[in-house]
Amino acid sequence: MKYWDIAKAAGLATAITVMGASAVSAQDEPGDGVSVSPARPTWDTGWFTTAIYNEMLRELGYEVADPTTLDNPAFYQSVAQGDVDFWVEGWFPLHNTYEDAFSDGAEKIGMVAEGGALQGYLVDKESAEEYDITSLEDFKRDEVKEAFDANGDGKADMVACPPGWGCETVIEHHMDAYNLRDHINLIKASYSASMADAISRYENGEPILFYTWTPNWTVGVLTPGEDVVWIEVDHPDLPEEQKELEDATELAGVEGCVDDPCQMGWPANDIRPVANSEFLAENPAAATLLETASIPLDAVFAQNAKMNEGEDSEEDIKRHAQEWIEENRDTVDGWLEEARAAAN
Repeated sequence: MKYWDIAKAAGLATAITVMGASAVSAQDEPGDGVSVSPARPTWDTGWFTTAIYNEMLRELGYEVADPTTLDNPAFYQSVAQGDVDFWVEGWFPLHNTYEDAFSDGAEKIGMVAEGGALQGYLVDKESAEEYDITSLEDFKRDEVKEAFDANGDGKADMVACPPGWGCETVIEHHMDAYNLRDHINLIKASYSASMADAISRYENGEPILFYTWTPNWTVGVLTPGEDVVWIEVDHPDLPEEQKELEDATELAGVEGCVDDPCQMGWPANDIRPVANSEFLAENPAAATLLETASIPLDAVFAQNAKMNEGEDSEEDIKRHAQEWIEENRDTVDGWLEEARAAAN
C-alpha cells in the first residue's frame, strides 16, 4: 500500500473512531451544551429532592446551575415566564391556587411522591391528655389558651407557616372558618427557627402547638403517638379552590392521631415537578426524567434527620443526593436510560 493510501486509511479510521465516540457521547449525554436553571422552595426539607434531580440531569450532560430559592408565588410566575426551568416541590392540591399563574407557560409533570404528603396540627401528648385536647376547637377554652400562651397576649401560640407558603393560605382560612382569630396567635417567622424554639419549650416541659407536614424532620424529632399527637378540626373547610377535596381530609390509619379515621382538615398531597412547557418540549430527555423519576418519602425523612443533626450545608445536601443515587444506582440508571431513549 502506498504512503498516501495508508494515510487516507488511517485518517478514515480516526474519523470513524471520533464520529463513533461523538455518537456515543451524544447518546449518553443528550443534554450536552444545554444550561438548566432549577428552582427550589424556601422550605429546606425539599432541597434534598431538588439536589437528586439536579445530579441526575448532570449525568445526562446538562449544565445545571445552582438552584434559585423562591417562595411559591415567585416560582410559579418565574417558571411560566421561563426565568427558571423547573422545580420538584409542587404540592397539589395545596398549590392549586397558583395554577392560573403558571398554566399558560408551565405544567405539572411526573410524581416525586404520590399521596403521601400529610399536613395538619399537632399538640404535645402530655398536654393533650392533661387538657383533653382533641381538636382546634379546644383552643377556645380559657385554660387551654392560658397553658399555650407563651407571650402573654391571651392567645395560644401556634407555629404556623411563613408568608408566601401554600400552607399559610389554608391556615389563614382555618382561622376564619373555625372562628379562631381571638384564640390562636400564629407564629409566622422562620419555620425552622420557630420549631426549634417550640422543641426547646417542649424539652422544658411546656405545652406546644404547631402545624407541620410530612416528610419533615419535625416528626422525626417529635414522634406522633409518643411525643405529640395529631389533633382534628371540627369539620372540613378548605379555601374555594380546594373545596371539592373536603371529603379527602379525613384519613384512616394516621399514626399518632387522636382518632381513626382522623379529620385532619387537609387532604393528602402529591409532590410533583412543575416545569416550563417550552423547556420540556425542547428537552425530551429532561422531560422524561421528570416524568419517570420518584423519591421514596422514607429517604426524604432520613435525609431531613441528617440535616437536623447538623449536616445542612450545601455540600452536605449535594453529598446526600449523590449517596442516594449510588445506593439506588440500578433504579436511577433505568430512569436515565428512558431519558436517553426519549432524546433519540
